[in-house]
Amino acid sequence: MSEKLQKVLARAGHGSRREIESIIEAGRVSVDGKIAKLGDRVEITPGLKIRIDGHLISVRESAEQICRVLAYYKPEGELCTRNDPEGRPTVFDRLPKLRGARWIAVGRLDVNTCGLL
Repeated sequence: MSEKLQKVLARAGHGSRREIESIIEAGRVSVDGKIAKLGDRVEITPGLKIRIDGHLISVRESAEQICRVLAYYKPEGELCTRNDPEGRPTVFDRLPKLRGARWIAVGRLDVNTCGLL
């Protein structure tokens, strides 16, 4: 089954779908040697070669993904975002790093609020 390229790369931990869309639009992604276009779909096969900036990317089918669940108590002062242009701390700064995957926050709390995510 084919999937949108940006979804495959986001699932592999190379950024959010929106970030990946920007990378694709900039011409930095190739699939089997051809520059990818936004909206391209790919079929995950053993011979598939996806590159970002010339670096070969490892991708897996969604059924092969390991699902990790983590309960996190967000203290006051942390943001529920991946990165902040003002340099404030985020919940993702304190989570363990994952290789080839990324954490997704379920729930969202204001910066001045504490609670479970």
